[in-house]
Amino acid sequence: MTHHADHGAAAHALPVAVPSTALFTDQYELTMLRAALRSGTAHRRSVFEVFTRRLPEGRRYGVVAGTGRVLDAVENFRFEPAILDFLRERRVVDEPTLDWLAGYRFTGDIDGYPEGEVYFPGSPILRVTGSFAECVLLETVILSILNHDSAVAAAASRMAVAAAGRPLIEMGARRTHELSAVAASRAAYVGGFTSTSDLAAGFRYGIPTVGTSAHAFTLLHDTERAAFTAQVEALGSGTTLLVDTFDIAEAVRTAVEVAGPGLGAVRIDSGDLLVIAHRVRQQLDELGAKDARIVVTSDLDEYAIASLAAAPVDAYGVGTQLVTGSGHPTCSMVYKLVARAEREDAGAPLKPVAKKSMGAKLSIGGVKWAARQPDADGVAEAEVVGTGPMPEELAARQLVVPLMRDGRAVARESLDAARDRHVRARERLPLSATQLSRGESVLPTRYVGV
Repeated sequence: MTHHADHGAAAHALPVAVPSTALFTDQYELTMLRAALRSGTAHRRSVFEVFTRRLPEGRRYGVVAGTGRVLDAVENFRFEPAILDFLRERRVVDEPTLDWLAGYRFTGDIDGYPEGEVYFPGSPILRVTGSFAECVLLETVILSILNHDSAVAAAASRMAVAAAGRPLIEMGARRTHELSAVAASRAAYVGGFTSTSDLAAGFRYGIPTVGTSAHAFTLLHDTERAAFTAQVEALGSGTTLLVDTFDIAEAVRTAVEVAGPGLGAVRIDSGDLLVIAHRVRQQLDELGAKDARIVVTSDLDEYAIASLAAAPVDAYGVGTQLVTGSGHPTCSMVYKLVARAEREDAGAPLKPVAKKSMGAKLSIGGVKWAARQPDADGVAEAEVVGTGPMPEELAARQLVVPLMRDGRAVARESLDAARDRHVRARERLPLSATQLSRGESVLPTRYVGV
């Protein structure tokens, strides 16, 4: 496979200082705060939930990703002096609101589906509890993280299913915003990718990194042989040589002559990958490089990967389609107030609230629990969402777990834990969940007590 610099398992990510996330928000969050402070309702205990009314068209399940980044963002949501000066200069809010923001720290609770879990329409993916003032400010940053990361993770999961155990390399950094690229690498790892070409993702999250050379390196040299020789001398015979700059058959022959039978891999980045992979495999075997691997790239998505299932391909590199969610760059998650107290005192009971206007944007009020009901064989058959007491028979199947208490994260975990959880969750779904053909959600959502 590709020559790589391995930064270790994702559990060994290096600590990185996270700047304030307070301006990753929409202005109306602050104007609502200003008005609520003035009316005396800002400190009413409130519950917001993140959910989606539907899955992206053709998707059979969603993947929760970005939870760890949400916890980071909430912990670093603070209004520093420069931010307060900006808000003052733009007259976004008044001085009493600025005074309140100066001391802002989220002190509430967050519960939700753990990262890597699958979800369905109506699943209460995240629940944020605290004062209205505390919670309303977090809407935009939470949704921006979850919508992006979950979209990439869902695409990654489908690609991992199509790859059937063959390694997947995330290499889409140049196809998206530089910060989105890092988040996409993280989400792709949760969804089943094994490595990334993005060094920032490797540095921040400990994801294994890979990479060797592009066509420019071959074109830099007077001959392809000279380019291969330089790469092998620098990186060793176990490197991956890019063989489709000119004539592929000639390049494969030269690669084996230069690196010897211990050649690590060749990469193919253009052409009819199915046909070329078979030809290259035969040629490598005939030249004695039987252990040399074949890595393919070139605008792959889950369908292209599936079409190569019978090809002698050892690894796939995926870029554009992955970081754009393979046609679905967002999950359409929303952040809605579902319950609030009628008074400001801490003991005031919660009252379910919900938007009741006509159309497709109806919401269901009340604080919700969720459980995944299995059939007799242990295969999931329904996503059960309810308010009030959870039925005893579902208690061991509950999906919502504590993530933050009193403003502090209580569910920090490695990316490997989230990645493993996703594999387990996907394996417990009906077999039709892994079909790439377009279809409806593989599980129905059944509501109880709502």
